[in-house]
Amino acid sequence: MKAQDIVTVAAINFQARWGEKESNLQRMAGYVKSAANQGADIILFPEMALTGYNVKDMTPTMQRDNAETVPGASTLMLAELTKEYGVYVVLGMPERDPEHHDVIYNSAAVIGPEGVIGAYRKIHPAAQESLWATKGSEPMMFDTPWGPVGVGICYDSYCFPELVRYYTALGSRLYLNPTALHNVENWQDFYYSTLKSRSLENGTFVASSNLVGQDLDAYFPGASMIVGPSNKFGSEFKGEPVENKEAIVMATLDLSQSGGLLNTMFQDNPLTGVPDWRPDIYARLLGDLTEKGKWSVSSENKVLEAALKKPTAV
Repeated sequence: MKAQDIVTVAAINFQARWGEKESNLQRMAGYVKSAANQGADIILFPEMALTGYNVKDMTPTMQRDNAETVPGASTLMLAELTKEYGVYVVLGMPERDPEHHDVIYNSAAVIGPEGVIGAYRKIHPAAQESLWATKGSEPMMFDTPWGPVGVGICYDSYCFPELVRYYTALGSRLYLNPTALHNVENWQDFYYSTLKSRSLENGTFVASSNLVGQDLDAYFPGASMIVGPSNKFGSEFKGEPVENKEAIVMATLDLSQSGGLLNTMFQDNPLTGVPDWRPDIYARLLGDLTEKGKWSVSSENKVLEAALKKPTAV
């Protein structure tokens, strides 16, 4: 069946109360109902929205105490709403590995009308997240009536453009970015510029949901927003960012506009008969880095062994 083109996305400016998982969960449930009643098909919450983000005194006790498996109590509760309203919900949370309970990931849980779908585990934990979050190792796209949708988290999106390109090359027209971006100096330029670049360079739509307000010892500016290809050579806001207050940012998107002026990147260029993108070249270059000792390759098992404090080769 051909993917539908018109989808309504809601990105939530959400103030997570630090360490108050039950309170946050109930408030997220309220936002799901509100956004769904306004016509949202896909509802995005920020990174670590379930628990709050910051690490207290360099000791991540809160994150470890509140981590859950996926499926787990919180995602199953929200799944009752996604089934009732026929929507997709993505939320940030600390995820406990179901087989190794001491291993925690910074994850984005994905829930749909059919129930809990799974979780994306952040591949590039940032800063103090590394005190508790094991590195994920797998991308995640989930199927929807609008085609596959890709997920990345914060640092993944801003500094590692490979992930968005990977999803787009596989047919994703929408990328979801749950984030926890502080109001550091020049945050607007960093945030807006990089996400508009991800949209421009791939011809894809990007929805981003950020925390807002005081967490533990940091302030988050919100600015959840949605960007997509413009009719000109560039990208533009489809859902205007809202800063410094809780809000639902919504936009109805025509995903048939994906690709835009760069639609020969992943499809055959009529002048050459092949796509402009050349992943065979990049694969060779990356392999060359490894062969020359400039980079090491860690398998998922090695990352897990490190998390479990087992000896592992460097």
